[in-house]
Amino acid sequence: MSAPPPLQIREANAHLAAVHRRAAELEARLEAAECTVRAQAERLARHDQQLSAALDELGRAKDREIAALQEQLLTSEAAVQSLQAAVRQRDKLIGQLQPRAELLQDLCRRRPPLAGLLATLAEAERLGPLTASDSLPGRPSSPLANSTGEEEDSDQLEPAVFGTTV
Repeated sequence: MSAPPPLQIREANAHLAAVHRRAAELEARLEAAECTVRAQAERLARHDQQLSAALDELGRAKDREIAALQEQLLTSEAAVQSLQAAVRQRDKLIGQLQPRAELLQDLCRRRPPLAGLLATLAEAERLGPLTASDSLPGRPSSPLANSTGEEEDSDQLEPAVFGTTV
């Protein structure tokens, strides 16, 4: 066999050198890509840990808030029960006081006529009873006697004396 021509050897050597450079370049790029992938994987793992920790903290915060809201609900329910008991007690008291209030309203409606009657009785008391010297001639000595006029033969009753007991 004959030796290949020097041009062909140079071309083959140049081609091998180009292939070798390309292989080295691709290996360098592969190494860079692997480094990038490893860095991204580490960042993703750290980010995943951070998200997991944040999610755990959110769960704990949610649990704390639920506990606080349950406590607030229990407190509110106790307050509602207390207020309902107070309302029932006041309703009972109103039921007890209602007849008395109606009685007082009735008294207030009847007060003006009673006041007039009391004023008249006070005036009569101020005037006092009639005496024998106050009577008119031909009239009985006590025109305000407790008599209907039909009982003239019977004993004369005591004259009426006005007074108030209020």
